[in-house]
Amino acid sequence: MEYNEIKYEVRNDAAWIGINRPEVRNAFREQTLDELAHGLESTRHDPTIVAAVVYGVGGHFSAGGDFHAMMKLNKANSYMWNDRMLKVAMTCRNLPIPVIAMVEGACVGGGHELMLWCDLVIASEDSVFGQTGARVGACPTVGATQYIAKLIGERRAKEMIFLCKRYSGKEAAEIGLANEAVPSEMLLERVEDAVQRIKGYSSQTIRATKVSLNFDSDSLYPSWQHGMELLANIWGTEESLEGMNAFLENRPPDFHQFRVRNKEALDTYLDDFEEGRNQGETSRTARG
Repeated sequence: MEYNEIKYEVRNDAAWIGINRPEVRNAFREQTLDELAHGLESTRHDPTIVAAVVYGVGGHFSAGGDFHAMMKLNKANSYMWNDRMLKVAMTCRNLPIPVIAMVEGACVGGGHELMLWCDLVIASEDSVFGQTGARVGACPTVGATQYIAKLIGERRAKEMIFLCKRYSGKEAAEIGLANEAVPSEMLLERVEDAVQRIKGYSSQTIRATKVSLNFDSDSLYPSWQHGMELLANIWGTEESLEGMNAFLENRPPDFHQFRVRNKEALDTYLDDFEEGRNQGETSRTARG
């Protein structure tokens, strides 16, 4: 495959795979996900590769999904996106080598889920970790709802998802979202050092123990399938389109309009229900 939206390089026995869309803070679309999956999978063809490093070109890890692509999704075609996300995730988890996320800048939304799929996370202290689904009308159900609570606890997980709470790289390392955080000028050196350490260890041991380490969280696979079905019902809705349009137009989203509309619909339903019940009571009274 010819790569247009990622960079792929084998250097010092590691595959360096960079999302190469810096003009959109490395937000990914379908083609990007296809290239990521292919690049990661291609490491299987070279037994001398001891690790894969996933990073973002130009100062940001990834701002998540590209809204211009996601706004085209609906319940009928959502699998075209969801299946690609799942393929990248499962490729990261099933590779026989460690996958290292080298995080700087934005690591948010779907980009944050990409980080969660990786085995090790080394970040710059000033990077930003966060979930944005509630702000933009999307559901982080392809990794975030499965793994964040396992890493940092259910209370913090709900805070990240419900309140869109963000953590700096330094804070992420302190609470367990990242393995460590270093000054930005030391990030590349620290990741290269981690690769060098892996090179000195037994590849078959790492391969076997990665399978064993993932055993418990692999049992969450049905939750991924469940989450993708939930997400399929979100894509293309008025709320999701409002959230994404608001982001693109740099304005606060107006989700309140949908709450008002739902309240009006509920009130109408309850009025009709009460009227029907009263008619039923009148009919029984008349029959005596």
